[in-house]
Amino acid sequence: MPGASTADGVQLAQNTCTGTAGQIFTLTTTGAGYRLTAAHSGKCAGVRDASTSAGKPVQQETCTGATSQTWQLTASGNAYRLVNANGGKCLNVKDNATTAGAPLQQNSCDSVATKQWTLRPAGGTPTTTPTSTPTATPTVTPTSGGGDGSGPWPTATGSVKLSDTQQVTNFDGGMKSYYGIGDGGQSESQDPMFEVANGGTIQNVIIDAPAGDGIHCLGSCTIRNVWWNDVGEDAATFLSSSSSATYLVDGGGAKSASDKVFQHNGAGTVTIRNFQVHSSGKLYRACGNCSTSYQRHVVMNGVTARSTKVLAGINTNWGDTARFSRITVYGSAVICEKYKGVPKGSEPTKIGEGADGVNCIYSASDITYR
Repeated sequence: MPGASTADGVQLAQNTCTGTAGQIFTLTTTGAGYRLTAAHSGKCAGVRDASTSAGKPVQQETCTGATSQTWQLTASGNAYRLVNANGGKCLNVKDNATTAGAPLQQNSCDSVATKQWTLRPAGGTPTTTPTSTPTATPTVTPTSGGGDGSGPWPTATGSVKLSDTQQVTNFDGGMKSYYGIGDGGQSESQDPMFEVANGGTIQNVIIDAPAGDGIHCLGSCTIRNVWWNDVGEDAATFLSSSSSATYLVDGGGAKSASDKVFQHNGAGTVTIRNFQVHSSGKLYRACGNCSTSYQRHVVMNGVTARSTKVLAGINTNWGDTARFSRITVYGSAVICEKYKGVPKGSEPTKIGEGADGVNCIYSASDITYR
């Protein structure tokens, strides 16, 4: 920290390692990543204005728990990349400078040396071989991917059988496995495992079959670091009637959804980032025949899909949109399907697929096929 400042908004900079005030940070777990807190000020390393753009300064700011203050540690040779959970970009020294005082910023992740960091205990020597657990011994293991939903699948720390729906506002499952509701199949009107209140968060949960209708978000919500080992009716359903509702799926993954993973029945915008989907039908579907027709939007950023047929299905006649960036597809998949939404009781008709710049918004550079 330049001058060991304690002020908000001071851009971080590299300097000769002396172990003095302003050079010591603590790592604490927060959702699917870590908070980097300056020991001398108690303030967090975050991206200015919570920007997702390359080149934005990384600065000291009052800790709020914002995603732009959350960092994922990913192994990179004998070092780590520090990937911002908000935009999927890496902590970097501006212009790849090696001089003392060069400012830090976020930038696209690659193997450039100025995006590789070693972790050194205060007063100790750098760790030369990254392990799955940094020196702070956090409870959530960092992913091995690059903030793109390509990390390892977690192992449960225990299991909990539920007999009825859990109504939660802010729930941390401690990476335990939860199961016990529904028939494990596609039968309609199964109860959800969890109902999340408007503005609530559910995080660090593994959901196993039978899991009924997964998670219901009654309003704006955050689903962070949640993993579905076997999707039943749906993994999560978004229900708010407000056009300003925002639903964030941050990290995690889903397997074996024979139909849909995420069902958007209400209004508003669903953001799915740093997520992986395996062996599923559709990752996201904007309801095409619900009792109330809404305009719905989805944003996918940093999604890895394996053996999955479709990433998003939307209703263009209602003005739905789907935006895609940093998508990796193993094999083949339809990125965006377009439907004509219809009243309840009828079946929507597929009318097309592919990018059009209006409803299905992406370019060839946004999709990587492997």
